Amino acid sequence: MSVHYFQKMTQHLQQQGTGLPQLIVDVERFQQNLNFVAAQLPAQLQPRLVVKSLACLNLLQQASQHLNTQRFMLFHLPQIDYIAQQFPQADVLLGKPMPLRAVEHFYQQVQSSHLNIQWLIDQPERLQQYLNLAQRFQLCLKINIEIDIGLHRGGVQDHATFVQMLELIQQHPEHLKFSGLMGYDAHVTKLPNVFQLQAKAYQDSQQQYRHYKQLIQDHFPELWHDNLCFNGGGSLTFMQHCQHSECNDLAFGSMLLKPSDFDLKILSDLQSALWIATPVLKVLAAVLVPGLDRLQSYLPQSNQAVFVYGGYWMADYVYPESSHPHALYGRSSNQELIQVPKQHRIQIDDYVFLRPQQSEAVLPQFEAVYAYQHGQFTPWATFRE
Repeated sequence: MSVHYFQKMTQHLQQQGTGLPQLIVDVERFQQNLNFVAAQLPAQLQPRLVVKSLACLNLLQQASQHLNTQRFMLFHLPQIDYIAQQFPQADVLLGKPMPLRAVEHFYQQVQSSHLNIQWLIDQPERLQQYLNLAQRFQLCLKINIEIDIGLHRGGVQDHATFVQMLELIQQHPEHLKFSGLMGYDAHVTKLPNVFQLQAKAYQDSQQQYRHYKQLIQDHFPELWHDNLCFNGGGSLTFMQHCQHSECNDLAFGSMLLKPSDFDLKILSDLQSALWIATPVLKVLAAVLVPGLDRLQSYLPQSNQAVFVYGGYWMADYVYPESSHPHALYGRSSNQELIQVPKQHRIQIDDYVFLRPQQSEAVLPQFEAVYAYQHGQFTPWATFRE
């Protein structure tokens, strides 16, 4: 990012800001990312927005409109009813299996009778638990089966287990309805990119996915229909799925804000759109580590010591350039010391900027994300629960 970009935002914050650490989304960049994603998606892939990565109603509304979808992946039960109220056509897929007690509590508390939920099931024991619950509550639960396509984080790993689960669903049509599969492939881009390991891992994942789909068609044709949800992906493998995928439903979210964990060559067309801006509280001419005063007096000092409001976020300092925490002084979430090169003329009440590494970890730490557009800041409430 250019120096001018952050200097201009600093001026606007000094005029309009809260004087507190603020999470900021650059709306123009966010919308450009949405436009890019919409242009890449093939017709056979329906987008599904990951709520934990865009944990703000305004962000979800903009993404839903731009991508023409009300499909959501949720990882936190209390958010389901709220999403259903805000998006009347919401199709909710759970992104992880929920403990039985949590599901019991959910159905004891939920007010909406029209909820369209696919419950993710990873093993036969959990499926039996959900069947017992459905019988007690007189429900028919949609069941999406998690399959292991290489990540090795649970889910079905063999033919026999898969068949056992489908048989149980088939035997209880009044309480269980098969809705599809979910296979997550986050491991693909985490592998070292040597000897075509990443490409091979993606091909293997899709081959595994195809195998499970074929098992349904061959052995459970009565469970097969055109509306089954075959979910996969994630931001990290978005482009691979756009080129070839066994899925018809693609989950993503983080890449729309592009925190630094998503700095991949394959996502280079997307722009960083999320920042933390925090005020400077104190500026000292040099960094003085307690207990090392005499030693430091003999060492050259090329950095100022700048103390900021807050700190220790899952984020990296990006402005002023080359700013960073001090290894010996340590980190602080109250008023963090960062070293700033002396050529930067920084003063109290200036702003330091950080780029989050993740959106899902940082968004809930702030009550609001400030939408930055046309030099103005508008607070958008985040999901804190």
